[in-house]
Amino acid sequence: RFYEKVQALHQDPEASVDNPLLAFSLIKRLHSEWANIIYSDEATRNTQALHAGLREVEQELPGAEDLDGAARALMRLQDVYALSVKGLASGVFQRAGHPPLYSPGRRASLSADDCFHVGKVAYDTGDYYHSIAWLEEAVSLFRLSYGSWNLEDRSSLEDALDHLAFSYFMAGNVSRALSLSMEFLRYDPSNQRVSRNVSKYRKLLEMGRGGGTGRDAVVPPAAVPPSHPPFPPFPPFPPQPAPGQLLPLSCSYETNSSPYLLLQPAKKETVRIQPYVALYHDFITDAEADTIKGLAGPWLQRSVVASGEKQQKAEYRISKSAWLKDTAHPVLRALHGRMAALTGLDLRPPYAEHLQVVNYGLGGHYEPHFDHATSLKSPLYRMKSGNRIATIMIYLSAVEAGGSTAFIYANFSVPVVKNAALFWWNLRRNGKGDGDTLHAGCPVLAGDKWVANKWIHEHGQEFRRPCSADPQD
Repeated sequence: RFYEKVQALHQDPEASVDNPLLAFSLIKRLHSEWANIIYSDEATRNTQALHAGLREVEQELPGAEDLDGAARALMRLQDVYALSVKGLASGVFQRAGHPPLYSPGRRASLSADDCFHVGKVAYDTGDYYHSIAWLEEAVSLFRLSYGSWNLEDRSSLEDALDHLAFSYFMAGNVSRALSLSMEFLRYDPSNQRVSRNVSKYRKLLEMGRGGGTGRDAVVPPAAVPPSHPPFPPFPPFPPQPAPGQLLPLSCSYETNSSPYLLLQPAKKETVRIQPYVALYHDFITDAEADTIKGLAGPWLQRSVVASGEKQQKAEYRISKSAWLKDTAHPVLRALHGRMAALTGLDLRPPYAEHLQVVNYGLGGHYEPHFDHATSLKSPLYRMKSGNRIATIMIYLSAVEAGGSTAFIYANFSVPVVKNAALFWWNLRRNGKGDGDTLHAGCPVLAGDKWVANKWIHEHGQEFRRPCSADPQD
């Protein structure tokens, strides 16, 4: 039965990559459901052979961190794109009163156990806003299928009711916690912990208290660690330019006075004047994009962010990245020359960093940040070539939905355009950081987003981008 289920889900091999629900189900199936099947009583006669087969590939399978990360990705998509949990569970990517943001070729739905796991990830971090939404859906689905036990499931209706009741209590809704706990006792009347909680809920209601008081008296189904803020606070908003300061936007063929671009000018679309952002269409070919992804693939590791003088993983940047030297392959050497011709800047080491290739998978995103350093203690200054003066970001793939690059303070976004290169100045001509360049990578709703970043430093560019006569520029 399990084999037939997997076979039905993978009739279209590419669907599991494009659809985040299928991707989540795949990760969960490989992490836990398969293991539950292998260690079941029904497999006793084949236990040793099955265990040996699992041990051979166990190191290559998704781990608990991957599964929990996939669950958090679904919650991120839920929040950013205002998607309903009930709609997501049934395979619909739609916000109320709007057309679908993404319509997969084959709709994939989540099981009650799937929804429970997402809710449990939120519950374990004290995020009761999300745990209530997902556990409510888990309870609804478990009620529909109660009595028909699935061997690969780790949870049950009782588990969902137990965690949902405590989530409501922590959110201050004692009456809802009481009704769910009473329902739990109908299925497991001998559970002393829930029975004591019911008595305490009734006492709190009689005293007219909500969930904010008497919390120590109620015993949760599992320990709940304190929650943490998802990312650092944003800097204050800088003053915005008056509408009259915005110049007309345009498209043009650009050579930048470079012989390299004379016979094949760059297709430039000016996206914004302040901050200056330009999109160069067809900057690379499909073959070049595939080569770059192939070169980076074996070296991809979880992306890190600057934290003082160190670098570390962070929940506000979900991606994998690799660094490629410009001399590592003929395609990279050609790309290096093309970027130098386009910008007119000196990209030789140490005036520019190696090419960073980034893959944003299921719900991959990057919260608002600056590319340039905002502190002299930043690791960027270890190169001793100054701050990052400019950024070139090349879209190596297309996505079906989401993934835009959003400039927060400037209030505009650039969608993913395959093979195009996005360019902007991080520093003003006076060397100060441009506050309008605060940007973010929106979560990928559907698809597999690849980008390549080239960060150019200010040293070596003194005569290529000189200061202006206006010190404020």
